[in-house]
Amino acid sequence: MVITRELLIGGQDVPAAAGRTAEDVTPYTGEVYAIVAAAGPEDVTRAVAAAHAAFPAWAALAPFARRAIFLRAADLLDAKGEEAAELMAHEVGGTRPWAYFNVALAANILREAAAAITAPRGEVLSAQEQGALGLALREPLGVVAAFAPWNAPLILGVRAVAAPLAAGNTVVLKPSENAPVAAGLFVADVLREGGLPDGVLNVVTNAPEDATVIAETLVADPRVRAVDFTGSTRTGRLIGAHAARHLKPAVLELGGKNSVVVLEDADVDYAVDAATFGVFMNSGQICMSGDRVLVHERLAEEFTAKFTAKVAALRTGDPEHPHTVIGPLVSAAAAERVAGLVTDAVAAGATVLTGGGAPVGAVHPATVLSGVTAEMDLYYAETFGPVCVLGTFADDDTAVALANDTENGLTCGIITENATHGLAVARRVHSGIVHINDQSVADEPHAPFGGVKASGYGRFGGRWGIESFSNTRWVTIATQQARYPF
Repeated sequence: MVITRELLIGGQDVPAAAGRTAEDVTPYTGEVYAIVAAAGPEDVTRAVAAAHAAFPAWAALAPFARRAIFLRAADLLDAKGEEAAELMAHEVGGTRPWAYFNVALAANILREAAAAITAPRGEVLSAQEQGALGLALREPLGVVAAFAPWNAPLILGVRAVAAPLAAGNTVVLKPSENAPVAAGLFVADVLREGGLPDGVLNVVTNAPEDATVIAETLVADPRVRAVDFTGSTRTGRLIGAHAARHLKPAVLELGGKNSVVVLEDADVDYAVDAATFGVFMNSGQICMSGDRVLVHERLAEEFTAKFTAKVAALRTGDPEHPHTVIGPLVSAAAAERVAGLVTDAVAAGATVLTGGGAPVGAVHPATVLSGVTAEMDLYYAETFGPVCVLGTFADDDTAVALANDTENGLTCGIITENATHGLAVARRVHSGIVHINDQSVADEPHAPFGGVKASGYGRFGGRWGIESFSNTRWVTIATQQARYPF
């Protein structure tokens, strides 16, 4: 049965003002899974108005009352694993393990946000005047415009709203057109069920052709005070520039071109397992996925043989099968884009070690290449699919140079049995996140998450998320009367 969903504005499920709708298609079958309201600019304005009206009461709500809502929502989400697995399989082609991981981490993001609500914030400052007291207070901004992507819809849908709401802001959420339910309306359903007041979180879904005007209308509204975007670097540049034109702060978590570096002192079998997970989890559709696996030349022959054999054995196809690892990409067009990168590289001299070939619908085979050089599109492009490039190095200097040879700087994994060696290499890698003796994909709700260079700026997670979506205000208290010169 096809799901039908409306916009969420002011706590009410309402159709788009123009009555338009958009289809949400299942990647694996091509069938319509849901029909959602397709918002226009007037709907965005309504949603912002609702968030603006709800802000004073939400900001003033006792912290313990706000925390209770988040904790209830987290428990509710934990109980929805089966519902989430079905939703993600149909909406974005997510496998069951990936869906259950989304549920668990998203619930913990809510719990961490709940903890942050009642954590100490602000500072007591020294004052130059005798008898005076200075305070640095953290206060909410107002309405936050949040954008959530499709690839980890529950994790990133919850992350888009958790810190802003915990800081006392209200939110208008625009989920990806590829996951309007999982990354938007489902998240709102859970929070509403947990007791979130009307208007505090509003969701506007839209047709793909309207994405630009919806985003621009949302960011430009003078009642919106900050922007929260996770997505591609290309779109993030546009969102960031638009926010800057309106002098609005933005947190941007963008694309990655991440490396998994296997040092000479690594355990090869462990490195193979780690790299396979880091490259192929969610079919490589994670901003932290390892596009490059760089292996010390002394280990290269053994690693390559074991790695390609393991990759070739990964189950591919139906995302609802419990053992599928490589499910469909988000669309057939996405699979064709990835195939085009592989074809271009092979035509220019790269070697396919396993996989390759044409995709079947939205399913692209798990693929490993070698001999990819800087003249090929695949060398610098974020793959965002089940494809990686193997490279070798002779020393740490070369490994670091290869890992840093990208405009992005999100994450990196360094596989080694010597933590001191790993830390020395990690300190030289230009990325916001580094995992020593682990692969590149990891997310913990209390840790500062974000990148450098073209991977964006600002941080999610724990107190860093609260700081990203609040202002520091200086307040002084004079405990005695001052003397003035006139």
